[in-house]
Amino acid sequence: MAQPRTGAVTRAAAVVLAVVAGVHLVAQITGYQPLIDLSHVLVAPAVGWLLWTVTAAPRGVLVWLTFAGLGLSWLGDAVPRLLSGETAFLTMLSFFFLAQLVYAVAFVPYRARCALTRPAWMLPYVGGAVVIILLCASATGPLLPALIGYAAAIMAMAVLATGLGHRAALGGGLFVVADALIALDVFDVLELPGHGFVAMACYIGAQTLLVLGVRDQWSRNRAAATGTLAYQNEEFSSREAGRG
Repeated sequence: MAQPRTGAVTRAAAVVLAVVAGVHLVAQITGYQPLIDLSHVLVAPAVGWLLWTVTAAPRGVLVWLTFAGLGLSWLGDAVPRLLSGETAFLTMLSFFFLAQLVYAVAFVPYRARCALTRPAWMLPYVGGAVVIILLCASATGPLLPALIGYAAAIMAMAVLATGLGHRAALGGGLFVVADALIALDVFDVLELPGHGFVAMACYIGAQTLLVLGVRDQWSRNRAAATGTLAYQNEEFSSREAGRG
């Protein structure tokens, strides 16, 4: 098995992500739209590079599906900027809906450890989704079914992310907060001071923490596979010695 990159390469990826995040958040504060647009579309690639540097071959289904989710997230960030109005919003929603589904599929194998096994832990997720839908319902018009579908997808992702550990769980939760803030703004329900800054800080944190959670689970999978291989080799050696 190849070893994940360490040292300079991983540090470089972390620095690039920090710079992209910092530039974007400063641009949100200043309101300089060209820099907001440019830095926004660099977030997902920067997070993807970080994931690449902290994993190694064989990366497995979990990591590759996470890359796919990041790719769809990038399309959701970038493509709507070429469009306008309701078309732009629906395009963004569609790509992120697919991203949430891909993330959810990636996390399904670890559902035995997720919040689904503890009904009380489900209350914040279900309650949050219901509250956001109710707040936005009167303003969404014909987009209400799309909003409900997306809310279901992101809640499923966030709940399943809890099966990967604390960092992925926090990432899933931040994703819900980020998208809730975006929905409240898009439908003119609520705009907080620094709304864009807070929403994007949550979004960047969410993607980063999900990737770190995936890396944690990948490491556990790798350790388990290495242990199984070592055990099989030991059993084979014992049988060969017995024949001798």
